[in-house]
Amino acid sequence: MRLLLLLLFLLHISDARTVSEYRALLSIKAAITADSQAALSSWNATTSHCTWTGVTCDSRRHVTSLDLSGLNLSGTLSPDVAHLRFLQNLTVAANQFSGPIPTEISTLSALRFLNLSNNVFNGSFPTQLSQLANLQVLDLYNNNMTDELPVDVTHLRNLRHLHLGGNFFSGQIPAEYGGWDFLEYLAVSGNELEGKIPPEIGNLTTLRELYIGYYNSYTGGLPPEIGNLSALVRFDAANCGLSGEIPAEIGKLQNLDTLFLQVNGLSGPLTPELGNLKSLKSMDLSNNVLTGEIPGSFAELKNMTLLNLFRNKLHGAIPEFIGDLPQLEVLQLWENNFTGSIPQRLGSNGMLQILDLSSNKLTGTLPPGMCSGNRLETLITLGNFLFGPIPESLGKCESLSRIRMGENFLNGSIPKGLLGLPVLTQVELQDNYLTGQFPVTDSISVSLGQISLSNNQLSGSLPASIGNFSGVQKLLLDGNKFSGQIPPEVGSLKQLSKMDFSHNRFSGQIAPEISKCKLLTFVDLSRNELSGEVPNEITGMKILNYLNLSRNHLVGSIPASIATMQSLTSVDFSYNNLSGLVPGTGQFSYFNYTSFLGNPELCGPYLGPCKDGVANGTRQPHVKGPLSASLKLLLVIGLLVCSIAFAVAAIIKARSLKKASESRAWKLTAFQRLDFTCDDVLDCLKEDNIIGKGGAGIVYKGVMPNGDHVAVKRLPAMSRGSSHDHGFNAEIQTLGRIRHRHIVRLLGFCSNHETNLLVYEYMPNGSLGEVLHGKKGGHLHWDTRYKIAVDEKSDVYSFGVVLMELITGRKPVGEFGDGVDIVQWVRKMTDSNVDGVLKILDPRLPTVPLNEVMHVFYVALLCVEEQAVERPTMREVIQILTELPKPPNSKQGDTAIPESSPSPGTTTLESPNASTKDPKDHQRPGQPQSPPPDLLSI
Repeated sequence: MRLLLLLLFLLHISDARTVSEYRALLSIKAAITADSQAALSSWNATTSHCTWTGVTCDSRRHVTSLDLSGLNLSGTLSPDVAHLRFLQNLTVAANQFSGPIPTEISTLSALRFLNLSNNVFNGSFPTQLSQLANLQVLDLYNNNMTDELPVDVTHLRNLRHLHLGGNFFSGQIPAEYGGWDFLEYLAVSGNELEGKIPPEIGNLTTLRELYIGYYNSYTGGLPPEIGNLSALVRFDAANCGLSGEIPAEIGKLQNLDTLFLQVNGLSGPLTPELGNLKSLKSMDLSNNVLTGEIPGSFAELKNMTLLNLFRNKLHGAIPEFIGDLPQLEVLQLWENNFTGSIPQRLGSNGMLQILDLSSNKLTGTLPPGMCSGNRLETLITLGNFLFGPIPESLGKCESLSRIRMGENFLNGSIPKGLLGLPVLTQVELQDNYLTGQFPVTDSISVSLGQISLSNNQLSGSLPASIGNFSGVQKLLLDGNKFSGQIPPEVGSLKQLSKMDFSHNRFSGQIAPEISKCKLLTFVDLSRNELSGEVPNEITGMKILNYLNLSRNHLVGSIPASIATMQSLTSVDFSYNNLSGLVPGTGQFSYFNYTSFLGNPELCGPYLGPCKDGVANGTRQPHVKGPLSASLKLLLVIGLLVCSIAFAVAAIIKARSLKKASESRAWKLTAFQRLDFTCDDVLDCLKEDNIIGKGGAGIVYKGVMPNGDHVAVKRLPAMSRGSSHDHGFNAEIQTLGRIRHRHIVRLLGFCSNHETNLLVYEYMPNGSLGEVLHGKKGGHLHWDTRYKIAVDEKSDVYSFGVVLMELITGRKPVGEFGDGVDIVQWVRKMTDSNVDGVLKILDPRLPTVPLNEVMHVFYVALLCVEEQAVERPTMREVIQILTELPKPPNSKQGDTAIPESSPSPGTTTLESPNASTKDPKDHQRPGQPQSPPPDLLSI
């Protein structure tokens, strides 16, 4: 009987514990304020808690694992989690949990894995967590943790994996961090650490991965004790202010396969002992101030797949053994002072994918076998002294996507088949000595967007097959010897935005079919032998900004209809045989007289009176003999009386117009039901309400009578004598229909004959601004920012400002001092140089693929050019933004902290980026042959 009672008692205790865990789970659910995916819908009383999403139980129905990762949950982590007393794994990674980390977690004595990464936890590290004696994995990556890097964590003696990166920890790396006995993974990158790297780090003899870079700023260099980390496989100390020489002791790390030290201030020669790293696969020492030559010891790096030494001060020849490295896939040596020839066996290993040797002083010829394995994707050698022909083998390199070999001394003809390669996107061969004709090609890549053959010695006529380049946006053939007529097939280039055929020998009439290229914004046909009249069809090019027809043999008059092209900001008809009256209305009222020089028969504004018989001529009839004094006096008096009369009439007229203007109501065009009028909008136009100024107008903040806040953009005044532009109205109508979470809505606009007032929804902490400029701005990761950057918009200048916001994380105005906006600040900080983007980059970003950041920054600079004619069209902007290739199965282009932290026992690959000086060069080369999936580059 007693035994039966004891059994019932034990069962009761067991049930009580189960109920306690059940209630603890419900408490955890109750603390979650948002579950957009209904991920916890199974957490209800109708089923056993052991079957709930993310819950794992043992045979006695005790919860041993709670994994809620990646469910897009918001709220706080309930302290009742402490009632899950048998919990071994607690993972809530990749959600939106906020608030401090519950100290009650410290009571979970069985806990081995704790992963709270990619959330919004804040506050300092809870010292109580140091009581978790059995903890092996602690991952707090990418939160908002503050205060000094915790020392208490060193009491967790059984730790194997510690990730504290991507937070706001400050102070130094404690010397105590060298005391763990079993630690295999240590990441403190992406914080605000400073001071010296403690030599005690060298005591971690079991450590396999060490990440200490990115946004930290250490004093001094690497301690030589790093060489004692005998088990180290990956070491990433990029972008953290390192100085001095690379210690020779690193050469003792025989297991090292990845060494990232880029974007630092390391100096001195390349340490010869690096050649002892027989296991090394990826080495990035770019963006430092290293000097000297490439050591001969590097010939022993037989496993090397990626070698980045660009942006240093290296000199001497590129050793021939570089061409013999059997596994080499990525070689980037640009912006150094290398001389001599390119190793002629480079690429013969059949593995080469990315080659950038630009901006050196290389001579000699191009290696013939660069595409031996048909894997070469990017070939950049611009800005050297290379000569000889382009290898014919490149015309058969089907993997080739980008060719940039301009600014050399290359000769010979363009290889057959080169412009017909199937995945080609860009060809730059400008500023060489190429001869022969424009290649005839039938099959052309639809992705081919740019062809630049400027300043060569190409000749002959353009073939009709030029019309096959259907995807080309920029066709630059200027500075050659092309002759014959411009073929009418150019009208088939529907994507063309820039055409430069200047400085050639084209003859015949201007092909009117050019007007079929509706996306053209830039046309330069100057310095040719064109004849005939200016075709009226040009008027149909609605977005043409720049038109240069100077220094030809054109005759006839300038079509008056061209004056109606409101998109034109620059024209040049000078030095032709044009005649007649120059239009004086529309945009032509702003053009300089130099645009019409060298046409003796032209007349009109700035050019003098027209001859007799010319319509609207202003020449006075000839009067024989001098006027008498009395007649002159009468003329003067008459003119004076007329002037007074006109002045009086003008004053009366002005007063009447003012009254009429005041009484005339503005026209309100609304895109939804509005509770305000144009008078309410006009009341906002006060100096105190200005919140921004830019090339697109002045922006005011205002409050409507119903309490709604709006932003009013006052556009520049319309040109003289112009009426409402129907193209503008059509565009505004489109904007008014846009509904997108990242775009502030256009509510309507007020207009009169002088200007337009655009009325937007005002969201000081909403939409993009809420996420980007709020306290958790860093949680808007770069991939999300990049996706926003490519949501196409129509205001190029404003779009450029948005891109700068995404890059810097700063507001457009109010953070830079009186009268300074984000555009002015960015220009000052970077000197309008893409290379300076690191000076303005949002320090809260956990992941920074430098190639994409520099690419987006390049586009931003284009969008905010001072002169409107220099800005690209929105179509060009989106094309440039989206042309960046992204490998589908890896993130190998990221020089960055990864977007998601690994679950216990696994980590993800993030290898270095191969950024280049020109934003158009920013690809994601990474490592085509991926290392094992346990590399985490922070």
